[in-house]
Amino acid sequence: MRINLDDAKALRELDTIAALQDTESYDEQFKTGLKLSDSLDVSNISVKIENIVVLGTGGGSAASVNLIKSYLFDELQVPLQLNQGYTIPAFVDAKTLVIVVSHSGNTEEVVSGYEAAIAKGAQIAVITAGGKVLEMAREHNHACLLVPGGMMPRIVLGYIFLPILAILTKLGLISDKRTEIEETIALFEEWKHIYGTDSPIDKNEAKQIAIEMDGLIPVVYGTLPFFDAPAWRWKNQLGENSKLMAFWNAIPSLHHDEAVGWDSPSALLKGVHFTLIRDQEDSEKTTQRVEISADILRERAGGVRVVHSHGVSRMARLFSIVYLADFVSLYAALIRGVDPTPVEVINLFKQKMGQPLVTVKVR
Repeated sequence: MRINLDDAKALRELDTIAALQDTESYDEQFKTGLKLSDSLDVSNISVKIENIVVLGTGGGSAASVNLIKSYLFDELQVPLQLNQGYTIPAFVDAKTLVIVVSHSGNTEEVVSGYEAAIAKGAQIAVITAGGKVLEMAREHNHACLLVPGGMMPRIVLGYIFLPILAILTKLGLISDKRTEIEETIALFEEWKHIYGTDSPIDKNEAKQIAIEMDGLIPVVYGTLPFFDAPAWRWKNQLGENSKLMAFWNAIPSLHHDEAVGWDSPSALLKGVHFTLIRDQEDSEKTTQRVEISADILRERAGGVRVVHSHGVSRMARLFSIVYLADFVSLYAALIRGVDPTPVEVINLFKQKMGQPLVTVKVR
């Protein structure tokens, strides 16, 4: 079944848990996330923090951490590491801040890492909507922020990104970001009308990109040091929402290895769609590399699109790409008549591992 992306009624009917609606409501989610973040008490963390480890997996938690790392690349002077496995690094000790992030509260890798962090005597703050993680936080009297549940974790960036920022701010590790947050929220209010369900194809870049990449393998290229995380997020959303194999990398590093793959047989490269991300903070040499890459790929690939970030602050510009990517990933599923919500392969893994399945409420 094929869906016309200008048929808003058909899109909403196929979208069983209203992922489009939740994405269009990022402005409200971030407003709530900001209020919750203001209430977080981290006064029980009093030692000088020498390094930070964030325990988190999946489209919401890990994506937020990677965005934090890109956003704070030239400000945060304490090393920050994302930890997605069952074990934690050997350096974790009493001067390590471990931020435990699990929206469900039952992510087994996070629970395992949390237990190890407790044993190491780490300083701990928790962000969750409930589950085992909440029980552990209450048992050990750790700083904890309880965020709303009932949504797909990959759509709850406002309940994860902003609380992590708040923790770092309250501990004096970064400057206050309220002005940038408020700009981002204001722009979400504008962008939802540009990328949302009712915006027609001829005025909607998200729908245009979904149509361009339809039937092709998507590859997304970001730029270092600030816009690699949005490319990673885009790839993951194409996997989870669109049910597509997708890939990502970052310029300039990919020019030292992956770019040689552009010499693949033409029949293969014609089956690939490339999206390249541009930002105003890209260096002159990076900008040149993006433009040259796009020129080379236009002669070889099935499709090429250069997208530009929007906004004044770096935070707003990062989320301008994330927001575009989220809509693209939803439309890339819906155009094929695919509901973006179910995650059957993830549930298959969970079933074989004896874990609780991912369930969502049909609206």
